[in-house]
Amino acid sequence: MSESIEKKKVSFKKPKWLRVKLPIGPEYKKVRKLVDDNSLNTICQSGNCPNMGECWGAGTATFMILGNTCTRSCGFCAVSTGKGDDLDEFEPAKVARSIKTMEIKHAVITSVDRDDLADGGAEHWVKTVKAIRRISPGTTMETLVGDFMGKWNDLQQIINVAPEVVSHNIETVRRLTKEVRIQAKYDRSLELLMRLKKGGMKTKSGIMLGLGETEEEIYETIDDLASVNVDIITMGQYLQPTPKHLEIAHFITPEKFEEYRLYAVDKGFRHVESSPLVRSSYHAEKHIL
Repeated sequence: MSESIEKKKVSFKKPKWLRVKLPIGPEYKKVRKLVDDNSLNTICQSGNCPNMGECWGAGTATFMILGNTCTRSCGFCAVSTGKGDDLDEFEPAKVARSIKTMEIKHAVITSVDRDDLADGGAEHWVKTVKAIRRISPGTTMETLVGDFMGKWNDLQQIINVAPEVVSHNIETVRRLTKEVRIQAKYDRSLELLMRLKKGGMKTKSGIMLGLGETEEEIYETIDDLASVNVDIITMGQYLQPTPKHLEIAHFITPEKFEEYRLYAVDKGFRHVESSPLVRSSYHAEKHIL
C-alpha cells in the first residue's frame, strides 16, 4: 500500500476542506428550540459535530438517550464523562414525540455508554424503539449502540426489537484502540457486529482518520469490517474537541478519502460515506435503502 504515516503534532489551523458554515436559518432555529424545550440530548451538541448546522437546517437531528454523561473516557469524545445520570423514565416518549413533531422519516438514536447499569441500558433502548414505533409508526430507525461490555444477552434485546439499521463504531485501527477507546476492545466490536449480522440486522460501522494510523492499518480495518459482513461504513476526519483530548496526528485530504471510499466499494459494502466531514450519522437517511 504505502509507507507508514509519521505521527506528529499539526497546526490547529484547519485545511479549507474542513471549513463549515455557521448554523443559521428557520429550520435550524426550529430544531434548536424543540431540543431545548424538551431538554433532549443530542450527539450533535454533545459531540461538537461539524455538521450540526447542515443537519439541523434540514430538520434532522441525532438523539442521544440514557443521559448526557458517559461512564467511559474515550480520548476522542467530547461527551462528559462520569457517574451515569439517573434514568429519565419519560425520555423514550419525549424522544418519540419530538420525532413525530419534526416529521422525521428516518431517525438516528445513539446513547452514552452505561457500564454502571446491569444491562448496559438495553431495556431503556427497547422502550425507546417501541415508543417511536407507537408514537411515530412511519419512522424508520438507526440505533447506534455501545458494546454492552460483551454481554451478548443485552445485545440480543436490541436484535429482538429489530431497528432497521444497527450501528456500532469501531472508531479506529486495532493498534490505536487502547489509546483511543480505552475501555473498548477491537475484537469485541467485531464480534458484536458479527452477532448483529447473524441476528438479521442491517449493520453499520465508522472509522475516524487522522489519529496516527497508517494507510495499511486503514485498509486492514476496512477488511476486518468486510469480514463480518458490515453493510455500511463511514469514514471521516478526526477533529480534536478540546485541548484535553487526543491531538490530531494528520489531516487526510479529500482525494485520499476518495481512495478509501473506492476500496470499500470494491470490498462489497452496500453504502460508503468517506470524506473529511463525514460522521457516523451523516446522510443516515440514505443508508436505509
